[in-house]
Amino acid sequence: MSWIPFKIGQPKKQIIPKTVERDFEREYGKLQQLEEQTKRLQKDMKKSTDADLAMSKSAVKISLDLLSNPLCEQDQEFLNMVTALDTAMKRMDAFNQEKVNQIQKTVIEPLKKFGSVFPSLNMAVKRREQALQDYRRLQAKVEKYEEKEKTGPVLAKLHQAREELRPVREDFEAKNKQLLDEMPRFYGSRLDYFQPSFESLIRAQVVYYSEMQKIFGDLTQQLDQPGHSDEQRERENEAKLSELRALSIVADD
Repeated sequence: MSWIPFKIGQPKKQIIPKTVERDFEREYGKLQQLEEQTKRLQKDMKKSTDADLAMSKSAVKISLDLLSNPLCEQDQEFLNMVTALDTAMKRMDAFNQEKVNQIQKTVIEPLKKFGSVFPSLNMAVKRREQALQDYRRLQAKVEKYEEKEKTGPVLAKLHQAREELRPVREDFEAKNKQLLDEMPRFYGSRLDYFQPSFESLIRAQVVYYSEMQKIFGDLTQQLDQPGHSDEQRERENEAKLSELRALSIVADD
């Protein structure tokens, strides 16, 4: 919501000190920024967890595709390697699901609940703005009669206008005071509210990546061939690829 005061029915008298109006605009501006940041963070967290799940599901799908490869029927060593990979991917997916569930419960849901407060806050600001416009309109009306010649009918209308103004002024002052008191408190509460969520997020990530280190460490031990370095494997692959390229069916014309 963007707070823009109206310009109609303006009284000559400054009914709100400029410092008070600046304080209000500053505090409400901070809350508008907080609302936008909360929405953006919730959206980004959802994207992140969706991407995490898609990654682990894709890894499981790849390992299943490899298991269905005819090579697994022909080569026991290849079958053992792919089976180890499949087991690791399924373990990774399970831990990833636990991590995402934890983040959903302790981070995304609290963000959503926190964001649900802002519509009520914005409505309170709208009611304050409407009360301010009513206050200005009636103050201008009082000033109009104060400037007229003090005849009987004018004095009667002036009295009536002042009576109309009193409850409207009190209503605005009450709404304004409540918002000025509570907006800084609401803004300040964000730290206490979000700190447990972000601590939980960090713990979930630490647990997940600690488990990933174990899973892939075990997988590395199962797949590693003694005496084979990465450079040796790369040379062997290049040699086999050269043999394939030498076949007439793949030779360049």
